[in-house]
This record gives sequence, structure tokens and C-alpha cells, in this order.
Amino acid sequence: MTDKTIRILFTSVGRRVELVQEFKAAAETLNCKLEIYAADITDTAPALNFCDHAVIVPRINDEEYIPSLLKYCKENKITALIPTIDTDLLILAKNKKVFGEVGTFVLVSDEDKIAICRDKRLTSSYFESVGLLTPYPIDNYKDYCGGFPAFIKPKDGSSSVFAYKVNNQQELENYANQVPDYIIQPFIDGTEYTVDVFCDFEGNPIYITPRIRLAVRAGEVLKTKIDQDETIIDEIKKLIADYKPCGAITIQLIRQNKMGKNYYIEINPRYGGGAPLTMNAGANSAIAVLKLLIGEKISYTPKAAVDGAIYCRFDQSVRVK
Repeated sequence: MTDKTIRILFTSVGRRVELVQEFKAAAETLNCKLEIYAADITDTAPALNFCDHAVIVPRINDEEYIPSLLKYCKENKITALIPTIDTDLLILAKNKKVFGEVGTFVLVSDEDKIAICRDKRLTSSYFESVGLLTPYPIDNYKDYCGGFPAFIKPKDGSSSVFAYKVNNQQELENYANQVPDYIIQPFIDGTEYTVDVFCDFEGNPIYITPRIRLAVRAGEVLKTKIDQDETIIDEIKKLIADYKPCGAITIQLIRQNKMGKNYYIEINPRYGGGAPLTMNAGANSAIAVLKLLIGEKISYTPKAAVDGAIYCRFDQSVRVK
């Protein structure tokens, strides 16, 4: 008798409780058998308590990280591995073929595309190459002449760590001595957007969902509004046609207040923290993942999420010991 259970492993699962819950709900909707596995470096990661199985693994930069994951995937017949943080992406992309040899499909884009996203200087060049506007970065404060306010951040940073708005040359010099391997860009005054994109495993779009970031904490959205803006959707289609993402990616942009032009800031080729909100609004990529894993073909659904829907997130506690 064939085992039809889908086994998904989330790596660096941390606080991704909402994401885990969306996949469990998707399995109920489809009436399919799903087991969720989770990996983290600590047994106090809250999301571990919402998964069916948990494993503690070495840190990502440890030489035993990939061998331990491979062993776990092989022993547990993991169908698919889904990374959840930026620092996991490149090493998993490099080892995607090796995981495939033990029967585990890694939902991550190609290595060369991940490399573009991990260096914000390369990201800006990439946006320009596909015809999108972007505030071009400078990597030496002495060469910056883009005016103030400006923005300084690490070239490979995430979660708004070491990211600062700078108001004058003296502040710029001070922050340049504090921020590791930084870039400087003109500060764009406008409305911040995240675009949740989900593609099939060949890079064809299934969902494109722009949403306004109404409130943010430590780089993660707290309140968001779905805004099915035609201009943004068309611009994202141009990017997807070249990038060919595998699975979920999120794209950050700012719509400038004065001219209304869209300036693209970064690409995170993974599920963003607010992705479950987009799933709730109707662009349910968790369902899409499960369908793709069982061999179904899925076509692009325009504006699948309810336009104008507003979602607020809140903290909740779970006893872990």
C-alpha cells in the first residue's frame, strides 16, 4: 500500500506559528494527510509546539548543519523542505540537488537568484536590469551624494537590524562606523508595500498580492491592507518572468508620495512574516503547495486575495517547558 502522507519540514521555524497553522488548515481543506516537521537550534522555539514532530539541529553556519538535515529528511521520508529565514536560503539552494537524492524537494529558488537577494547592491542592479526603479546604493559614506534624509543598512541584513534613517552628514559618518558592511541609499518618503508572490516549481506565477504595510515592528508587519494595485502587479510580472521563483517570495517597495512612482527595495525569496495574512485573504499558497506536491497543475489566479481586507497581528504565549 502506497504511503500518501505529505511530510513538510520547516527549517529555523522559530515563531512561525501562523505559517504552520495555515498549512494544517490547508490539509484539512483538501482532506489530505499532512505531517509537519520542524527544525530549530533551540527547543524553546514556540512554533515547535504546533508541529507534529520537532528536531534540534546545529546552527546554519555549522559544517554539520546540512548533513544533519539530510539524515533527518532521509530517515523521516520528508516530502518537502521549506526555509523560513534569509540566512538559510543560500546554503539550501546550493544543496538542493543533494536533498533531491534522498527524496526531499527544497522550496527555494536557484542559487544564482538567491545570491542576488542576499546582497542588496546586487538586488538594486537586478531591479534596474528588469526595468524597475530603485534607490541605487553606495557602499562608502564618503562617496554618498544622494541628499538627505538617507538610509543606511547592512548589505545582507534582514529584520531591520542595523537599519537607520540618517538626517545629515555627521549622522551618516557616525552610523557608518557602527553598521557592518553597509550600504547607503536615498530615503524614499512614501507608502511601504510588501508583495506576496507565489509561483509553481517552474517559476510560473499563481498568486501576486500587494499589501500596504500599515504598521511594522522590527521589520515584520503588524497591520496590513490588501491593495490590488494594477501597476504594482504588472511590474511584479516583469520581475517574475526573469527571476522564475520557486514557491514563495516577498518583494518590498515604496510608492513615492510626490510623484507616485514605485521604488523597489529588496527581494526575500521565502515566505514573509505576513504571508499567512495573504493566505487568509484568499491567495492561499499553503493549499497551492500541497496541490503541487501531489502533482496538480495550478494556473494563475488574478487578484485572488480580497481587495481592501485589513489584518492585524497580535502576540500570544505558549508554555514551552
